[in-house]
Amino acid sequence: MTNQQLLLLPLFLHVALIGLVGARNVLGRVASVRSGETRLKDIALDTSKWPPHLRKLGNNFDNQFDLPMMWYALCALLIATAKVDGIMALLSWAFLLSRLAHSYIHTGSNRLPQRMYAYLAGMAALFAMWIWFGLRLFVIG
Repeated sequence: MTNQQLLLLPLFLHVALIGLVGARNVLGRVASVRSGETRLKDIALDTSKWPPHLRKLGNNFDNQFDLPMMWYALCALLIATAKVDGIMALLSWAFLLSRLAHSYIHTGSNRLPQRMYAYLAGMAALFAMWIWFGLRLFVIG
């Protein structure tokens, strides 16, 4: 596998994670409405009325479009500038693993300290990627 493929494979897996969380959320919401647990008029303008387990899924789905968008943009820039290397591939995998851990915690036990550590690990990997990219682009060459 090339470094470019190793960089991008985590993005494909992240898209699969988004699909999984989104599907669980939609199926859970449909089931909640059908069972009468949730009334449509209650959630039409206020999503806080969903049951807690569905709010966790919805919030986690939304989280997949925060930090990861900086990751997607960076990976596109890395390819466009031909700056993909083994370090970037490794950091891309580290970011994915942090997102998987974050989702697992967020949609499960939702223990905030553990979730925060997973988030911070991902942020560290992402910022390391951006710093390494900047160094390679402007300093190292």
